[in-house]
Amino acid sequence: MASGLCGAAGSVLLSSAPWGLGGRSRRMMTLWTQGREVFSAAVSAVLPENMMRGSLALLGERLLVDGRSFAPTGNVHLVGFGKAVLGMAAAAERILGDHLVRGVVSVPHGIQEALRQAGKGEMLLGPDSRITVLEGARHNLPDRDAMEAATAIRELASGLTEQDLLLGGGSALLPAPTPPITLGEKQSLTRQLAARGATIQELNTLRKALSQLKGGGLARCAHPAQVVSLILSDVIADPPELIASGPTVPSPADPGECWAILEKYGLRSSLPQSVRDVLSGLGSAGTGQGQAGSGLVHNTIIGSNALALEAASARARELGFLPVVLSPAVCGEVQAVSRLYGLLVRFASQARSEEGAEGSLREAILGMGPEVGVPDRDLLHTLKVLEECRGGALCLLSGGEPTVQLRGKGKGGRNQELALRVAVELAQGGSSLPAPLGVAFLSGGTDGQDGPTDAAGAIADPLLVSEAREQGLDPAEFLDNNDSYTFFTRLSRGDRLIRTGLTGTNVMDVHLVLIQGEEAGSGAHAAAGSS
Repeated sequence: MASGLCGAAGSVLLSSAPWGLGGRSRRMMTLWTQGREVFSAAVSAVLPENMMRGSLALLGERLLVDGRSFAPTGNVHLVGFGKAVLGMAAAAERILGDHLVRGVVSVPHGIQEALRQAGKGEMLLGPDSRITVLEGARHNLPDRDAMEAATAIRELASGLTEQDLLLGGGSALLPAPTPPITLGEKQSLTRQLAARGATIQELNTLRKALSQLKGGGLARCAHPAQVVSLILSDVIADPPELIASGPTVPSPADPGECWAILEKYGLRSSLPQSVRDVLSGLGSAGTGQGQAGSGLVHNTIIGSNALALEAASARARELGFLPVVLSPAVCGEVQAVSRLYGLLVRFASQARSEEGAEGSLREAILGMGPEVGVPDRDLLHTLKVLEECRGGALCLLSGGEPTVQLRGKGKGGRNQELALRVAVELAQGGSSLPAPLGVAFLSGGTDGQDGPTDAAGAIADPLLVSEAREQGLDPAEFLDNNDSYTFFTRLSRGDRLIRTGLTGTNVMDVHLVLIQGEEAGSGAHAAAGSS
């Protein structure tokens, strides 16, 4: 049984801190440290070098990819696109050696300098590299530089023969709008959808429908060459046809689905004529989309949120917590997601009392499943563990990509806003949390960038709201203005912010709730890894 694995959280108490602890306990500070370690383990598991070494190998004259064998007879060409592709390309070049002929990768503007400043030289290509790096997409939006990079990738793929092997990889960033759509029109539509809270799946559905390379377009360009695509998933549930809008996955766009998304966000009536024309022509133009060369394409996902959560679970267990993964596919509005975590913490606190958990809490949690994308079976499993692990130390883990409805003009990201909203939920439920129960919540983006900020996310706990009010900060005002970064920067000199720097990877976000065991809460702290 799960309860047999429960024990006191392993911890090392901090003897001092560079600032006053105020109302915080050292126990809470220890939870912060442990949370950061668990998050770090999640990110490390999906770093480019680690993923590539686990998925790509040269054995004699054979190239092994995900259990399949290919013959790289000095005929390998490489293309890539997205935040993580630079490190992936560098690792691939080290593995392939002279078998690599040439390559082109499209990366976000400034990423090479950012990695250089962060001391991540292993993710950079050497001066003699056969791979050309093209930067574009300022502020993570498609621009003319990114479109020129996409054109270079298309030209490389189109020149291949049946004797060649195209090695592709990445997660996103391949703008090649279908004529007569202009780049500016596609940019405008993307911005409007994102601002109105469209999910990454919805964004990618439209991007695929309006692109020459997505939806299997890159594979069609490369025909008759063999195509091997190493995919880093930044999309919930890891559907290959939606990751970067599936450039190597035959997947005809569904015009009905596209029109429904536009209708949902109130954009159908304001579409430019070029977009209307392309969407209207999808029914006939897309009928055979992706068929050419589909038998020569091998797609494999080498990194995902599930892999990150697996590594986080292992580190949590080493620290003395019982890890339980709720879901790698949490989605929906941050308000709903924060409500779910608040309810789960209250359920855990009541599960530790003699009376047991109230049925109303169970019903409320199960009722939230459709809003946050978590099936009943996963919620029921989590509730069962919370009940069975009475008094033990728990680490509840999940991942995904919640959405934020932009109403204000502040600065922040979904992870920081989620952390702040969870803090508000925990403060509201404070009267139902027994005093010995230590709780900390962390939400962080695995790419190290949460919105247009230098933070990956933030840490919350039941003390945050009272601490903020003591410092003259009203969380509600900052939430109304979508200004979570400013809030966390001002609160206690920003010590709750998670700053990792650019990681060179991206598998969406990681959320974790640490609940300290009753034995640890009473002062009997165990050594890390003990039970």
